[in-house]
Amino acid sequence: MAEGVLSAGVNLEAFSQAIGAIQALRSSVTRVFDCLKDGMRNKETLEGREKGFVAAFQESLHSVSRDLGELERLSNLVGKPSENHPLHNSGLLSLDPVQDKTPLYSQLLQAYKWSNKLQYHAGLASGLLNQQSLKRSANQMGVSAKRRPKAQPTTLVLPPQYVDDVISRIDRMFPEMSIQLSRPNGTSAMLLVTLGKVLKVIVVMRSLFIDRTIVKGYNENVYTEDGKLDIWSKSNYQVFQKVTDHATTALLHYQLPQMPDVVVRSFMTWLRSYIKLFQAPCQRCGKFLQDGLPPTWRDFRTLEAFHDTCRQ
Repeated sequence: MAEGVLSAGVNLEAFSQAIGAIQALRSSVTRVFDCLKDGMRNKETLEGREKGFVAAFQESLHSVSRDLGELERLSNLVGKPSENHPLHNSGLLSLDPVQDKTPLYSQLLQAYKWSNKLQYHAGLASGLLNQQSLKRSANQMGVSAKRRPKAQPTTLVLPPQYVDDVISRIDRMFPEMSIQLSRPNGTSAMLLVTLGKVLKVIVVMRSLFIDRTIVKGYNENVYTEDGKLDIWSKSNYQVFQKVTDHATTALLHYQLPQMPDVVVRSFMTWLRSYIKLFQAPCQRCGKFLQDGLPPTWRDFRTLEAFHDTCRQ
């Protein structure tokens, strides 16, 4: 190994000279700007001033070109540090003499660094989400913390009797809304929610967690030919198709896995705001109809009515 060259592949002597070349290049560039700043001075005639300025400017540019060439020459002599990381036997890939054609080791290092950054940011995101998990929809329904039961089942599989009790309490909370619970396929519950004489909603539940909702008109058929709830057919009316899309968005908004009964109660309270679907004007434009449709969007916090385009 030559003197001044470390095992890492860096020529320290050339490195030191390159630093000096950088300083010289910066000084040359500074002289160019000083020449432009000073302009044509200290000459009696106009022709003399012009010749003096051009000569000084050319000399400054030649100096910059000379220092830049010297820096490029030294940069080629500095060398590159070898990327020696403890990646077990993968370090043998760095011994491949054809790095330009098969840069496997450098690509592996890049993927390894990216994976470490991804894991770090995922940990930060997980911590932030866990801090905000109880602040999303618990306070939106005006339920006092003193009235909540202290012991809440937290498992995904809840006893059917517990689910029945929760649905029964919600049914008694809203006189304008009637809820019929059935279990056609085992323990999973299906709800038929009738909101006044406005609409009907089919709610598919997995234990006490809502999986899907379908909104149809009050006079539309919600049963199949064999007498079961039709959980696949859409409404024939565009207004109820819009409400179905908004209900799906509401399911994504009201998320509180620690207290699933609060989620169901919050969703039912939001759904109850559609009792005046055809009577409430838009809170933004004040109109009852826009493109032939009433305000189909309900704010998750205030439950105010908006047209789909006015809520933006």
